[in-house]
Formats: sequence, C-alpha cells, structure tokens
Amino acid sequence: MWQLYQFPLCPFSRKIRLLMGEKGIAYDLLREEPWNPSEMFHNLNAAGTTPVVVHQEKNITLADSRAIGEYFEETVDTSPMINGTAANRAEIRRLVALFDENFYTDVTAPLLLERMTKRLVYKQPPNSSALREAMKNAHGHLDYMDWLIDNRPWLAGSTMSLADLSAAAQISVADYLGGIDWKGHDQTRGWYSVFKSRPSFRPLLTERMDVITPPAHYALVDG
Repeated sequence: MWQLYQFPLCPFSRKIRLLMGEKGIAYDLLREEPWNPSEMFHNLNAAGTTPVVVHQEKNITLADSRAIGEYFEETVDTSPMINGTAANRAEIRRLVALFDENFYTDVTAPLLLERMTKRLVYKQPPNSSALREAMKNAHGHLDYMDWLIDNRPWLAGSTMSLADLSAAAQISVADYLGGIDWKGHDQTRGWYSVFKSRPSFRPLLTERMDVITPPAHYALVDG
C-alpha cells in the first residue's frame, strides 16, 4: 500500500490523488504541513514539499508531483495519462508545466498565501490588492482554457490526460479559496463540472482545511 503525504490544499498532491484514483492505485493519506514539517517528513524529502509517496514494502520514496506522475505512468498500465503520439505526449507535458508553474505562480500560490498561510501561520489579514490580481490572472488562464476546450475534446487532445488532472487540481484549490469568477467561462466551467463528477475527484470535494471554509458552490457538481 502506498502512503501519500500531503495537506488538503496542496494542488500538486491533489494532482497525484486524481492520478492514483484514475489508475486505481490504493493509498493511505497522511497529513504533513510544509510550514511545520515533522522530522520524519524532512528525512523523506529534504526540500520539505508535498507530495511525497512511500511504499515501504518496495522500499520506494518519491517526491515532486511530476516525477511521481511519470513513475506511475511508467509502472501502471491502466488509464494512461501521458498517451498518444510523441507530439501529443509533448503537448500534454507542456500543459502540465503551464498549470504546475504559470497557473500556480499567477493564481494558486498568491491565493494560498493570502487566504491560508497568512491566516494559519502568520495570523495576518490578506492583502486585498494581491487577491484582486490573482483573480484577474485567473481570468486570463481560464480564457486560454476556454479556447482549448473550444478546439479539443480535452485540454491536450482527444482523451483525458495528465494535463486535465493538473488543471483540475490547481482550479480546485483556487475555487476553494474563492479565487475563481466563473462568469464568461462556460466552456471551462462545463469541463470542470464533468471532472467534479468523477469518482477520483469526489473525495476532494468533502475535504476541508481547518477553519477555512470554501464557497457554497465548491462541493456542487454543477456549481
């Protein structure tokens, strides 16, 4: 059995949870807060970041969501998420990087800082201008996703891929923190509603982060 070290609003952990769910890989969740890591967790990953997956019987410890994702793609044949031609696999990886890096930096990270870290760690109020900028950035990313969905069945092509999982993970955290305004983004909202109805996604909708409450629409499949 795999153990997955994560915390509820880690978008990279959510990506791996979605991937493991789609592939039918059983795992136990273990909570680890990167801002207050245990000594054991630091020994598992000196960088102190989540996610980390551990399989004690196989003596395997893996860190970094992209490395973990590639490992499961190479070792678990069911539900391939980096598939198709070489060009299509390159497009999947391009979009995974876009959401893991650009969307995270522009949207998810500032929302996590202002609405989670400042509240739980620093006991400070959020910066309203930083929140407005993050929501503005989200519109730009959703515009691009709208275009992708207008031209493809899924974000990277004809089938669901790791690009979709990466995008859904980032959006789910931003949406939890009230950073997504869905007005004018019917294409992406429809795509996201389909994702929210998948069995792999449902556990995310019920999980909560301490005293931080999501908007009422967060847990609704068509919300």
